[in-house]
Amino acid sequence: MRFIPSAMRLAALSLSLSFATQALAAEEKQLIDSINAYRSQPQRCADQVAPELPPLAGDPRLALSDASARNLQQAMATAGYPMVNVQVITLSGPRDAPSAMKAIQESFCHVVLDPQFVDIGVRHEDRDWRIVLARPLLTGRLGDWQAEGQKLLTQLNNARSQPRQCGSQSFAATTPLAWNASLATAAEAHSRSMANNNFFDHKDRDGRTPGDRAELSGYNAQQIGENIAAGQDTTGKVVDGWISSPGHCANLMNPQYKELGAAYAVDPKSDAGIYWTAMFGTQ
Repeated sequence: MRFIPSAMRLAALSLSLSFATQALAAEEKQLIDSINAYRSQPQRCADQVAPELPPLAGDPRLALSDASARNLQQAMATAGYPMVNVQVITLSGPRDAPSAMKAIQESFCHVVLDPQFVDIGVRHEDRDWRIVLARPLLTGRLGDWQAEGQKLLTQLNNARSQPRQCGSQSFAATTPLAWNASLATAAEAHSRSMANNNFFDHKDRDGRTPGDRAELSGYNAQQIGENIAAGQDTTGKVVDGWISSPGHCANLMNPQYKELGAAYAVDPKSDAGIYWTAMFGTQ
């Protein structure tokens, strides 16, 4: 298990157990929504461009106070959150969620744009804010990459069978995608590359784009799209994240796409542990 130190000064932390059964307070939910809106678009951070990322899932177990526990790991264990990586941002001064978001963008963009994190909790007391981002242990019992790719196909087709709002875009229900082995091969290779080389991007380490990878796999594409994800250990979590992200959602609802190949790859030494790729295509 790896523990990542706090992004700022860490005071003694404890879990407010009663908070776990309550709805997130308005300011805290507003900050989570702002962080997810920020992640939903490519962003420049520290002279690098971060890709569009799926939203973080609000988890009340991560809404930590500084009342009693002296150890972050102990607080997480008490909360019943089996963490692998965690990072804490502590802010003092912002009067509201927009002010807190501005401070995060200015000083901690690299934390909220880190693709390894999948869950978030926020605690707000007066002008003190604590934002906890975490990745849990992989708990899903996964089949091989072909089997999980087929599960993604089924769930994406279920999503396409209903009208959907993706950000500002409205999509009618559309036709199901057909499985394509060449796209699946390209998806597995990219997932494996991200896992083994510890990166998260649509462009691979050799500079190849999704279109390049499709061509190399023998897919004669008129149109290619790609969704990627990291850290989620079930296909359901992957698809839920994509549906909640306007760009990913628009990709999976695009009626011009007719075929799909999808796969995952795992490398315990990588930051996110597990990486997913879905390639959409039309020949």
